[in-house]
Amino acid sequence: MAKKILIVDDSALIRSVLSGIINSDARFHVEDRAVDGQEALELMRKNSYDAVVLDINMPRMNGLELLKALQKEKIPAKVMIASTDSKEGARITMDCLELGAMDFVHKPDNTTECRSDAFTKTFLDTLTAVAEAKAPDSKLFTASSLKTADSVSKLAERHAARITGRRIVAIASSTGGPRALQSVIPLLPGKLKAPVVMVQHMPVGFTASLAERLNNLSELNIKEASEGDVLQDGCVYLSKGGAHMNVITHHGKCSIHYTDEPTREGVKPCANYMFESLHDSPYDEVVCVVLTGMGADGTVGIKNLKAEKKIHVISQNAESCTVYGMPKSVAAAGLSDVVVPLDEIAQEIIMRVGVR
Repeated sequence: MAKKILIVDDSALIRSVLSGIINSDARFHVEDRAVDGQEALELMRKNSYDAVVLDINMPRMNGLELLKALQKEKIPAKVMIASTDSKEGARITMDCLELGAMDFVHKPDNTTECRSDAFTKTFLDTLTAVAEAKAPDSKLFTASSLKTADSVSKLAERHAARITGRRIVAIASSTGGPRALQSVIPLLPGKLKAPVVMVQHMPVGFTASLAERLNNLSELNIKEASEGDVLQDGCVYLSKGGAHMNVITHHGKCSIHYTDEPTREGVKPCANYMFESLHDSPYDEVVCVVLTGMGADGTVGIKNLKAEKKIHVISQNAESCTVYGMPKSVAAAGLSDVVVPLDEIAQEIIMRVGVR
C-alpha cells in the first residue's frame, strides 16, 4: 500500500511539481495538499500521514510555526523540509530540525531544475528515509544534561590510568543525525583526551550552522573543518558539505585535507573516506562511532581501517535510531564492539579515550 504524503507549500505550481515527483513513485501517494501551515495543521488534526513535505516561508502560518504547533498539540509527524529558503537560511533549517523535522532538501528556484533527474532522485531518496523512519523523539539536549557529562567525566578520570596512548574519535551520521548529535556532543567534556572528526551528510552551506549550534551547547570547541586544520584534543572538526574530509599526517601532526572525488555511497562528504584516511595516522586507537542514518556509509571504511589499525566501534542501537541503516550495516558486518542507545554514546566515548 502506497504511503500517504501531505504537501504543504503556498505555491500552486510547486505543489503540482512535487505531486508529480511523488506520485511517479508507486511507493507514495499525495493524499492531501495545504497552502500554508494553518491548513496543514487542521488536516493533521483529523488525518494521519506517513510523511509531510513542508515549505518554510508561507503566509498565515509558516513552517517553523507549524512545527511548534505540532509539538504543542503533541501531533506525531515525520516531516521533510523542502524550501528554497533552506540553503541561504541554514540556521532556519537547523531550527526546523531541532523542532522535529527529520531531514531536508533544498528546493531549486525554478521548476525546470525541480523536474531534473538529480533533484528527483535526491527528493525521493530523502522522502523514503523520512517515511520509513520512526517518529522523532521530543527529548533533546538541555543544560541539565551537563550533570551527566560531569559525572561521566569524573568516572573517566578515576580510570584514566588505564587509558594509554593517543586516540581519536571518528563519528558518522546521516538522517536524524543533527538531533542525535545534540544528545552526544554536548555531553563530551572540554578536556576530552582526543580530537573528534565527524561526517554528517549535509549539502554545501549547512554544516557551518550545525557546527555553530553544537558549539553553543558544548564545552568542546566545535567548528566546520577548514583545509589544513591541525587536530587538537578537545576539538571537534565537522566536515563541510560538498567535499570529502580526510585526515593526513605530516611530521607526526594530523591535519584536515579535503578531496573532490565523486559521491560515494551516494553522498559527499562520505564517512568511508574519513575512516580510511586514518589508517596511517599516529593514533594508537581509532574510536569509530556510527549514528542514525540511511544507507551503509561507514561500513566499508571501518572494515578497511580495521585491516590496518586498532579500532573500537560504537554503534547506536535500533530502538534509538531515527533510521536504522548505517549502524545496522556496521553491526551486520560484525564490526561493532558495542551497540548502545543514543543516551549512552557519549559515556562510551569518554570511557574509551579518557580526559586530560
